[in-house]
Amino acid sequence: MTNYFLIFASALVIAFAGTPLARKLAPKLGFMDYPSPRKVHSHPIPKLGGVAIYGAFILAIFLAGNRFYIPQLFSILLGATIVSFMGIWDDRVGLRPLVKLAVQIIAALLLYFTGVRVQIFPYHYFNLPIHLLWVVGITNALNLLDNMDGLSSGVAVVASAFFLLLAAMNGQYLVGALAAALLGGCLGFLFYNFNPATIFMGDSGSLFIGFVLAAVGIKLRFPQNIPAVTWMVPVLILGVPIFDTTLVVISRLRRGLNPLTNPGKDHLSHRLVAMGLSKREAVMAIYLISGGLGLLALFITQASLAEAWTILGLLAVIALWAIWKLEKGWQGGSYGTIVHKDKRQEH
Repeated sequence: MTNYFLIFASALVIAFAGTPLARKLAPKLGFMDYPSPRKVHSHPIPKLGGVAIYGAFILAIFLAGNRFYIPQLFSILLGATIVSFMGIWDDRVGLRPLVKLAVQIIAALLLYFTGVRVQIFPYHYFNLPIHLLWVVGITNALNLLDNMDGLSSGVAVVASAFFLLLAAMNGQYLVGALAAALLGGCLGFLFYNFNPATIFMGDSGSLFIGFVLAAVGIKLRFPQNIPAVTWMVPVLILGVPIFDTTLVVISRLRRGLNPLTNPGKDHLSHRLVAMGLSKREAVMAIYLISGGLGLLALFITQASLAEAWTILGLLAVIALWAIWKLEKGWQGGSYGTIVHKDKRQEH
């Protein structure tokens, strides 16, 4: 626990001190996020915060981590570095979606062929499609979730905290070290990113966070329970970004739009604001949902097969109902019934 605390504290201090430096350098290097109709901010904001998170994570692992485990970190750190640097390039000049997808697949394969892989079926190559779906899906889900001040970084803080707790409970140092470093880095950055944000993480941060969380979810093991139950744990902990991505994909396909090339204000956070919450309230509500799913994940670790699948079934029904409810009346940027009501009040 002392080592976890040192890693967490190191990442927290480095991110807290490094983020203002990234904020200062961003305009000089051309890393600025300018307002547009599909964005919620009204003035240019630096978007180099992901570099501070990345630097805090790497330095904390190497300064405070147990050197014995560093060889085991190689594929995770290299893959995370690849997607983070790709994100920096994308933030600066822009990359085609297929190029970004190809790089993410390469990083995911690096994990797979070094033993950091999803293990559901007895034959490894049967697990490859699920592995790619998980790593690439979670990486992009955190990127898509980065649509409101403090949202992606805050959800990453909640998820990292639960992964750290579970790793400590099960004696898994590698997972705990990664989670502690990510928790500290994201929390130090969140101080500047929470509403009203003075800096964004950019793709370099959100893709990096998503990749690390996906890898941590794969590495986490529960010897005291069976795989038919424990596979649900990382899925629940990362349930919010998974739900948000599913909602956005369904919504855009239903409206005849390409989910990858047509960004917009149709995420869960935007819909909560359209329903009447403030931006800060919407983000805090999503934090609470993420925390609730994390608590369910803790219960699942000790649940029987019947209990686990009952909970998963109920959550699936609730998620489908929520998607239907959120899509009902949605017009791509607002809820028609609410807009009409406001217009009647104005008249």
